[in-house]
Amino acid sequence: MRGIWLTGHGGLDRLEMRNDIPVPQPGSNDVLIQVKSAGVNNTDINTRVGWYSKEDTAAEETGWTGQPLVFPRIQGADVCGYIVDVGANVSPSRIGDRVLVEPCLVEANGKSLSSPWYLGSECDGGFAQYTMVASRHAYRVNSPLSDSELASFPCSYSTAENLLTRSQVSAMDRVLVTGASGGVGSAVVQLAKARGAEVIAITSGSKMSGILDLGASTAISRNDDLLTVLGHNSVNVVVDLVAGSQWPVLLDVLQPGGRYATAGAIACPHVSLDVRTLYLKDLTFFGCTQLEPSVFSHLIQSIETGQIRPLVASTFPLEQIARAQEMFLAKKFMGKIVLTLD
Repeated sequence: MRGIWLTGHGGLDRLEMRNDIPVPQPGSNDVLIQVKSAGVNNTDINTRVGWYSKEDTAAEETGWTGQPLVFPRIQGADVCGYIVDVGANVSPSRIGDRVLVEPCLVEANGKSLSSPWYLGSECDGGFAQYTMVASRHAYRVNSPLSDSELASFPCSYSTAENLLTRSQVSAMDRVLVTGASGGVGSAVVQLAKARGAEVIAITSGSKMSGILDLGASTAISRNDDLLTVLGHNSVNVVVDLVAGSQWPVLLDVLQPGGRYATAGAIACPHVSLDVRTLYLKDLTFFGCTQLEPSVFSHLIQSIETGQIRPLVASTFPLEQIARAQEMFLAKKFMGKIVLTLD
């Protein structure tokens, strides 16, 4: 089959277009999916360049879980496609289902996993004509949206829904979202608004109107002084995807008893924490990676009922993955970049 092999950690030259990749053969509990579209994510670039490796670990220990990756690897966590074959324990009625794949896997190779895998990291993903997952991770979706629009949802929106689920966001909350114009950030804005929360979004000046259109009550420039604009103790939830040097102020704007949830560190993973702020304000921190069991089914329901809408900035054919990642790294778009396979 046709697909993109990641041959090792490094630059864009590590992405190799191939036409001779074996089609995966489904095990007893698996489904084989013909991929139609696959979204581009931060985790693709992070895995390729070895970003997940801590400073004191060996260079090869750079997988999503901290374990060494096996190369070549087919990346791609966002998958929209159709089931074309099933394993012996899966009903043949599933063949033909249009599906979205849950990217955080708790089952693979017929076994329950002690630690979750990530599609396109610990196992092959969607940057190829076919991919294979356990049937439980392939969710049927009934929607008039295009394959490319649907492929913008799985990774970013499940991450966003997980952040809100873990931090228990409700209509009573005032939520501050950093990195609001990215895939996860724009998803958080929509999903928090759907819960009835008041959403304050931090983004670049040129993207403010788009973020307000998505449902944010207020848009703040990332260059603004948050304490001047919002004041101390002004929000009760922070959903952070940026971290970096400005991180301490996020705790200053949190109310006593506030909740902080994170699933990213776009600016820099290292921050300065005054532990006194943490305990004197009775703050709760949530690191959000493994999806809560209800998250993906709730996401499918939100898609099918039209509570959220796709935000596709651009599409590229699979062969132009390098161009797509270059555009992604430039960060001049809002929403998601999607690769198509015809």
